[in-house]
Amino acid sequence: MSKNGQNAGVGTVTDENSVTVNNGIVSVTVRLTEGTYEISWRNGDRIKGAEGKVKLKEALRGTTDYVRHEARISESEDALGRGITVTVLHEETGFPSLEQQFTVYEGEPYVSVRIAAIGSGAEARTNYMAPLAVQGSNGAEVRAAGGVEELRALRVPFDNDKWVRYESTPLLSGVAIESYEATAIYAPASRKGLVVGSLTHDTWKTGIRIAAEEGASSGAIALEAFGGASGELTRDSIPHGEVAGDRVNSPLLFIGSYADYRDGLEAFAQANAKLEPALDWAGGVPFGWNSWSAAADKLDYDLYVSTSDFLRTLHATGFHNDGVVYVNFDSFWTSLSEDQLQDAVAHVQANGQKAGIYWTPFTFWGHDASQAVEGTNGAYSYDDLLLRDREGSVLPSLDGGLSIDPTHPGNLLRTEYHLARFVDWGFEYVKLDFLGHGAVEGNHYDPAIRTGIQAYHFGMAAIRDRLAPERIGRPFHINLSIAPLFPYQYGHSRRISCDAFGLIGDTEYMLNALTYGWWMNDALYRYNDPDHTVLYKSFNQEATAHHEGRSRLTASVIAGTVMLLGDDYRNEEARKRAEAWLANEDVLRLARLGRTFAPVEGCANAGAADAFTLRTAEGDSSVLYVAVFNYDQDAMAESTVSFERLGLTDKTGNYRVRELWSGEEWIAADELRLSLEAMEAKLVRIEFDK
Repeated sequence: MSKNGQNAGVGTVTDENSVTVNNGIVSVTVRLTEGTYEISWRNGDRIKGAEGKVKLKEALRGTTDYVRHEARISESEDALGRGITVTVLHEETGFPSLEQQFTVYEGEPYVSVRIAAIGSGAEARTNYMAPLAVQGSNGAEVRAAGGVEELRALRVPFDNDKWVRYESTPLLSGVAIESYEATAIYAPASRKGLVVGSLTHDTWKTGIRIAAEEGASSGAIALEAFGGASGELTRDSIPHGEVAGDRVNSPLLFIGSYADYRDGLEAFAQANAKLEPALDWAGGVPFGWNSWSAAADKLDYDLYVSTSDFLRTLHATGFHNDGVVYVNFDSFWTSLSEDQLQDAVAHVQANGQKAGIYWTPFTFWGHDASQAVEGTNGAYSYDDLLLRDREGSVLPSLDGGLSIDPTHPGNLLRTEYHLARFVDWGFEYVKLDFLGHGAVEGNHYDPAIRTGIQAYHFGMAAIRDRLAPERIGRPFHINLSIAPLFPYQYGHSRRISCDAFGLIGDTEYMLNALTYGWWMNDALYRYNDPDHTVLYKSFNQEATAHHEGRSRLTASVIAGTVMLLGDDYRNEEARKRAEAWLANEDVLRLARLGRTFAPVEGCANAGAADAFTLRTAEGDSSVLYVAVFNYDQDAMAESTVSFERLGLTDKTGNYRVRELWSGEEWIAADELRLSLEAMEAKLVRIEFDK
């Protein structure tokens, strides 16, 4: 065992029974006689009695089940920073060894934790690995500082399919939730909280189970973070695939405590981006239009080109980003002939715009799987490409379509065929939809691919590489629609929710995802995508009220954002609203920033916060923007938000306030008071001294 020491601002203390690593903010203690570990923070948060668990030989084996435990300490430096790593080897005759790694970083309030199974004479094989397992029944506990404050746990969905919602759940006795890839356990009033999530997404679907053992006031909970999640919410019909080899690594966990859980979630996202950078995009926020809400399956040539002409008139009043506007086909562009498609692209380009297209790379929508796969010269039928379970049966349909195996050579030919056409036709944007089909568990053609996430990487990397600017000679924006949240490095933007149209319920639903998922923007993805912004007609062609439509626009502006409209502007009222609202340069300037607003409060359960905020600098001034929403369809609302809660703590002066839609200005002290009509949103600019 290494001697006591100090390295990279991190101190170590060892004896025969334990190893402790401490950076002055957080410490990790490994108890070698027990096979457990503890994490404690200077602010009072703690996790104790934790162990690692791995499924081996069809049974769970924990580090506490092993008889020999040995630790070594080493300096470390990686993309997350400099620190000290404690490596603990657990051994027992007849089982693969388990190896834990704990790294404490200089100056950081988080640690990274991983467990590995190491074969001895034979490969290790498992479909479940938990670097963190805390069971309240044996005295282990997680405690979040905050005394008797209500604790909540955040459920992050695996994907954005089927109108799934994020949810903040009070941790009352008996409550249990399962989150995916990330969670926060926090006290909404003080905002103190723990953030736990996965930093690697190359192999596993990571689940995080949280259960309240003794109620919110005590803060004692059971917590389990594991690779191997599989079920209805990961869209799987069979168990997670087994991973095998001489050494099998779990997901690398991020475990941190923060005075403001919002800072913690942003730090988690940035830590991910340090290890695996987001797909680079220098083209700015995409402004433009998407056809789905306006036309759906009625899409035709006339709508597309007439929309391009209308957007050209909006360009003159400011609806563009550095002169760029996209005009995007959604599904059913196949109703047009190839000549019409090429003429449509030429028309858009003549208007000084860029054309976008739509594709579902991992889904078969047909009824006859014996049909030949395009781009394969008849070598493969779709029946060859369909993903099957481990007994050879085709997997059940998902969203009405069957999953295609991303690793099949026929699918690679199909991918090359479609993407080459999109490039040759002159498109510069693609919306990739129903991507979750490529991430489900199954038996893949490539035997080296053992899990759904590995297959998803394989398929998405082929798309990213085929559309790389250095290959095709121009930037090509890749937008992910219905897709897993992780991995993220294959898209410049991602729909933050499922389909959202123009009704106030659509706005609230999309803002639920922003309330609990704002932290993805400019970290995992360059932009959150709030879906096409419907100002007038919703999907079923029901007209939206004036405030309803403008709330939808306001919500899109604050999302971070992909600013694509979604109306048929052959309709007079749709044109009038767009011409009036999209000439507001103050609002458009805010949208062009591409920065997401964060929620003021995080206790909306499965709903959305009603106030969001963004701090920025404009010239010599510091500016706070606040967006406030009234989701009620019938009644007015009075909104009051304290300046202290907004982070404005100067007690000596008043603040200059301006509402961007109306232009109304006033001086306010202590709090922001707003009256909102039914379904109305207001967007406020507050200027203050630096």
